[in-house]
Amino acid sequence: MPRHLYGAGEITTRLGVSRQRARQIIDRPDFPKPYDRLGMGAVWLKAEVEAWIREHRPHLGEADHDEESA
Repeated sequence: MPRHLYGAGEITTRLGVSRQRARQIIDRPDFPKPYDRLGMGAVWLKAEVEAWIREHRPHLGEADHDEESA
């Protein structure tokens, strides 16, 4: 997956929550809208998800540099 996109799996890992909890968060009205929908599912712009995390889950800090280059 391109480095500037997150799928549901990356969001689940980044938030450190279960797939079910990630789905609840993704469905929130204040969560960024998907950038696009592919055969594998929705994808979000990483920058928008990270901005949401900084605002709503500041205790998670910034994404690891390794995550950004993966």
